[in-house]
Amino acid sequence: MLAWFAAYQLEIAFPFAGLPAATWHAHEMIYGYSMAVVAGFLLTAVGNWTGRPTLSGRPLLLLFLFWLLARVTLLFGGEAGRVPAAGFDLLFLAGFMLAVTVPIVRARRWQDLAIVIKLLLMLVSNLVFFLGAANQLDNGVYLGLYSGLYLVLALIFMLSRRVLPFFIERGVGYPVELRNRRWLDIGSLVLFAAFWIADLAWPDHPVVAVLAGGLFVLHLWRWLGWYTPGIWKKPLLWSLYLAYAAIIAGFALKAAVVAAGISPHLALHAFAVGGIGMMTLGMMTRVALGHTGRNVFEPPAALAWIFALLGTAALVRVLLPMLDTAHYSLWIGLSQCLWIAAFLAYFLLYFPVLTRPRVDGQPG
Repeated sequence: MLAWFAAYQLEIAFPFAGLPAATWHAHEMIYGYSMAVVAGFLLTAVGNWTGRPTLSGRPLLLLFLFWLLARVTLLFGGEAGRVPAAGFDLLFLAGFMLAVTVPIVRARRWQDLAIVIKLLLMLVSNLVFFLGAANQLDNGVYLGLYSGLYLVLALIFMLSRRVLPFFIERGVGYPVELRNRRWLDIGSLVLFAAFWIADLAWPDHPVVAVLAGGLFVLHLWRWLGWYTPGIWKKPLLWSLYLAYAAIIAGFALKAAVVAAGISPHLALHAFAVGGIGMMTLGMMTRVALGHTGRNVFEPPAALAWIFALLGTAALVRVLLPMLDTAHYSLWIGLSQCLWIAAFLAYFLLYFPVLTRPRVDGQPG
């Protein structure tokens, strides 16, 4: 985000591997930032779900280096660096997918193969992006970026259904039972698959708007079913709950692209900043406490302010451009600064947590 701010606001020219700056930004927020968080979460969670070890030591370092080399090459490399950048990025995704698949298969947790399928589709989508960037596949850049975005949302839906009601039930401090409805799970999955395909084939078509409207209703129903007043006293809960709300708002805005003629970038950033940004930060802050032996029910008080910064970044990026288009660049710059402030505060707060041994003496 610092590089994007420098390029967009300060007009500092980076090589960006021969990509337009906005294309680089979109790719890196999906395949760089989002997939780094997904990898950290799943390599931890799959180990817990299967009871089998995932990557550690040198193999984990190698996976990280593939990710890092792709990021550095895409930022500082010229057009000639795009092929090695693609190679590093695809190796990262392939290695990550393999690292998740092996323990799932060995533990015979066939229900978790849905995760593997989504990671395989992420790998294919990233390949499509790079083929499009090399002019080897018509519309490949658009297909790769939007497929990546929607696959990250699909992973969030799947993991939220699994953990968010559980987190709320355990975290509010009083007995509450939150249920998932099977018909809603199946309906939202089928409708989202149709929405994804339709938006790739006919971007912002009335069919896409209808499907987005249906997804708005279904996910709103699920979201309301997970509500209990106690979440507002717990930043680690309301951050995740509001992140899901931002994704729901994204579907409403996607429908409004056709119904009201608004910019499709508003829906895109509701999904990305409010939804993916807040959900990933909320998950990282919680998981980092639990998996370093700390008490997740006594998080740092500063987290509420960090989440408020990121939530404000989402509102500024989505709401203010609708109200005042004359200062569009100003609103983008302000949103960028708020995002950077939120993640800088997270870094300063959690660097000691993540770089010291677990407080309970367990491995990790």
